Amino acid sequence: MKKRYSLLGTLAVLFLIGCEDNVRDITGGNNSQVPTNPTAEVNPVDINNDGFDFMEKMQGHWVGNNKVIADEYDWFGWDYRAISPSHIHGIHEGGTLGNLFTSFFVTNYKGQRTIMARNGGLLNGIYRTSYFVMDKVENRNSEGKYYRLVDAVGGDAIMYMELRFKNDSLYFNSYTSNLGNRLPTRHMTFKGKKMHFELAQEAANATNYPQNTIDTGLDFKDGFNTEYLYVDQGEDAPKSATFLASQTSNDVYELAPQSGDPYIISDHPRLGTLTVNINRNNTISNDNLLVYLSKDPLTDSDGYFTQTPGAYDTLLHFPSLENNEDTFLFTYLHPGTYYLTVIADKNNDGGPSEGDIVSVSKEIIIAPLENKTENITNIDVQN
Repeated sequence: MKKRYSLLGTLAVLFLIGCEDNVRDITGGNNSQVPTNPTAEVNPVDINNDGFDFMEKMQGHWVGNNKVIADEYDWFGWDYRAISPSHIHGIHEGGTLGNLFTSFFVTNYKGQRTIMARNGGLLNGIYRTSYFVMDKVENRNSEGKYYRLVDAVGGDAIMYMELRFKNDSLYFNSYTSNLGNRLPTRHMTFKGKKMHFELAQEAANATNYPQNTIDTGLDFKDGFNTEYLYVDQGEDAPKSATFLASQTSNDVYELAPQSGDPYIISDHPRLGTLTVNINRNNTISNDNLLVYLSKDPLTDSDGYFTQTPGAYDTLLHFPSLENNEDTFLFTYLHPGTYYLTVIADKNNDGGPSEGDIVSVSKEIIIAPLENKTENITNIDVQN
């Protein structure tokens, strides 16, 4: 399990920074191409005709590999579950640097009943959220069904994401133009398989998902308040449906309202938080810590890594604490049962391995909208 989880530093700036051209396509097809003539025109798909099935397809725990710019990661996971009848959410908690989320929801936009996405997160004191609208749906026969979502203001000239579903596989690409400073180029490519569907199914049953309805606060029939949209220096008007705020600390509860984002963390139904307080003993006082939440326990009752290989594919959140932190806040956390395991990464390889010092996997239950605190005092088993 080498080089698996140190991804947030490059991933969390998704859609904002530049990336090299010709990033390798691992989607298995040749249909995903950067437009040669990108346009700011946005024409939403009417999901009353086609496209609503995206909401059913997207839910699940997607486990696979990811390539961001020039870096390839042989393991990554997204946990997408319903949080309302028409809203699905997934987040990557990166630890020290911050996080990255993408949610998809039903809305009205430009006179159409359609699907939009919120993509963003918190990185080194910078809060960003960008809104995308579905503008393409294509049945590609043997290659599965394809969906594209573009910047809701600037279209594919600014940034966009494309997703293709084939059987139990997801192919997910993103493209960025540094907010309009160049032509969009491929930034990220994820390829994964749907696993542990019972997690998503439980959430769907609890919320009666999916329905073609609109949550309070997510109807954008009148568009966005342009006074709050990000305007690049030297520009007179926003080119992107992006909201930004910054300060010295990573406090999402302060930054989200400052950004003008019309839908913030406190508006989400069902999602809770988990604060993990960690007691560092002298043996691990300066080590990076891997703070994992998984569906299955990663250790046995004595604290030794499980010999069941499939258990590691049940990782749902996998942040790394790199600056001697002794506390971590999981935000936007789906209710459910998790196993919490804290690993002192003794050889600094970014994943569980021989020689690491570990806590016994601890079962925890997060109720809807619960703000839970757990104390870990037993990081003392050397594997």
